[in-house]
Amino acid sequence: MILTGMQPILARDAVVPERATTLGRLEDVVSTAEEFDRVVSQTLPILLDRASGYVKRFLRETGQWSEDMAHEKFVLRWGAEYLERFLVCGRSEVPCRPLFLLDSLVAKQHSQPEPFCYHPDIFTPLGRFLDGLVARAVISRDALIALYHHCYGWGPGEVIAVTGLNESESQRIYKNFRRWRDSGWQRTMDESGMTETEVKELIGHQQRHRQRLNSEAERIIRFAQAHYRKSEPDHYPCLSRSQWEEMFAQGYGCDYRIWHLALCLDCLQTAWDLGRNGASTIEKPHIELHMRP
Repeated sequence: MILTGMQPILARDAVVPERATTLGRLEDVVSTAEEFDRVVSQTLPILLDRASGYVKRFLRETGQWSEDMAHEKFVLRWGAEYLERFLVCGRSEVPCRPLFLLDSLVAKQHSQPEPFCYHPDIFTPLGRFLDGLVARAVISRDALIALYHHCYGWGPGEVIAVTGLNESESQRIYKNFRRWRDSGWQRTMDESGMTETEVKELIGHQQRHRQRLNSEAERIIRFAQAHYRKSEPDHYPCLSRSQWEEMFAQGYGCDYRIWHLALCLDCLQTAWDLGRNGASTIEKPHIELHMRP
């Protein structure tokens, strides 16, 4: 009985040296991209915990932290984003010490003149709603297509016309909208810490002060778009009107169009009438926020 009772204690005590050993591997120099991948894949939970811890400390030091579920979810989401950037850039930084590379990447993000975490509206219900949508759009095509609806009120037909998609590509847009309505929107709200009460309050506020809320939303959306366009895939440059015209006329860059126009209001307003027949009949896009899918 005594030995049985001691087993949990011994197992718990073994965790400390095991974690120290793992951290030691992350502090060692890795010389090749393959070695980097191997070491990092074995330590992802520790790296995510470290990145999230830095975000939480940053928020505490800047007076933006509150002990609630919304802030906890924000910390995890931003920790995961930093980890994703680390995984992408790390392979090209070898030889390096992975742990110190992650530390320097996070420090660089937090030392920017206007890091996204500093945005005064990021923790308001509207800020969390929009940040959650745009952040999700980086990793989910359903969420990316849904931005056209939530930001401009468009349905599948308008998205297809403005982005100039052909018939086979168009079918995916309808599927994106359907999946987003069925489960994607609710999942994103849950991940963002948005409650049903907060969504209803935003809808009520919009009904009373539509122009003011849309103006506030545009300011946050532009800031969020610029931030998240720097995530995967590689940051696409903004194009001139003539460059957009050539792309649409030649029929290339389908994925580029869908991605960049969803995440850049300026380019969307530049190229909105260059798509298929019918695009010119659509009103020039402006922010018209829609809360529901």
